[in-house]
Order: sequence, then structure tokens, then C-alpha cells
Amino acid sequence: MAINPMKWKTRNILYTSLTLLVFYVLFMYRKKHHILFEGIIKDTNPIHVWEYVADFSNMKTLNPTIEDFNIIAESGNYDHWKYSVEYTEHLSHIPIIRNIAHGHYAIREDNNGYLITSKHETCFFAKLGCLESISQFRFDRDGATDTKCIETVQYECPIAFSLLCYKEVMYQRTEIMERLKLKFSKTKIP
Repeated sequence: MAINPMKWKTRNILYTSLTLLVFYVLFMYRKKHHILFEGIIKDTNPIHVWEYVADFSNMKTLNPTIEDFNIIAESGNYDHWKYSVEYTEHLSHIPIIRNIAHGHYAIREDNNGYLITSKHETCFFAKLGCLESISQFRFDRDGATDTKCIETVQYECPIAFSLLCYKEVMYQRTEIMERLKLKFSKTKIP
């Protein structure tokens, strides 16, 4: 039984196209995800928490995945301070995988609270796989003596790695909030 060459070519083109489409959707297409993370830091003034988080040198203490950083630009004043930073970090769940990120921060007062907005480009494998994220971190008075921290994050991730990206984002947000609570707790554990 002879194979029809035209049928064979059509089938191969169809299978190849379908394989490439599936590969693109799973590994190249960057789906946007959104999370909202809230926490209360007892007996604190929001301005002190905001100032501590705004200083990127404290991020190595707050986020254990950050390995090193370099401030590459800064401008403005206390009322509206901006800076850009290049930092290296590793994945919390697969520490052998490292990335280099560029973050652009704007720090300012907003209505009755304090705000840090940032935009990040995180690149893996020598800029072959770069992902963007946007964050807004608010610090507001909660009651008479507490600080309410609200962070909204929009991040990109290939569909095939959605669970890993979610775990990474949640790990970092949880660590930052827990370490902030520890930093500002009245009864610090040694």
C-alpha cells in the first residue's frame, strides 16, 4: 500500500503546527495573574514600616531569596523618591535556579497612607525568559495603634509554570510580612 505524498506532507505540517502551538501556549505565552496580600503589624506607626520597606537594603533581610543588589539610579526627595535597582535572587523552591531582576520603585505619601509602587523585569537564563510584574504596597493606619499593609501584585508566568510562580510569589509575600511583624514586634525573640 503506497502512501500518498500529499497526504503525508499535509499531516506532518498539521502535526508540527499543532505541536508548536501547544508549546507556545504552555511555555511562551505569559498569562497575567493577580494576588492581594494583607497583614496587620501591631503597635506600629505606618510611616516607620513604610520607611523600612522603602529602603531596599532591608529587602535582603525581609526576602530571603534576594542574594545581592545594586542601586543603579535614584532621584526625587522625601515626598516622592524614585530609584532603580538590579538584584539577583534564587527561587525558594528550586534554589539552583537564579534570576536577575530590574526593579523601578516610586515611594510617596498617598491620601492618608503611604505607598510604594514598583515595576520589575525578572530574567532567567541570560535574558531568554523575562517576566514582568507590578506591585503596589500600601501602609495605612489600622485602628489607633496598628499598621495595615496591603500589597497587590500583578505578575506574568508561562501557563506550564503557573503553580511554581504562584508558590514563589506567595512564599516571598508571606516571608516579607512575617519578617516585618518580627522586626516591629515589641517582644522580639532572640
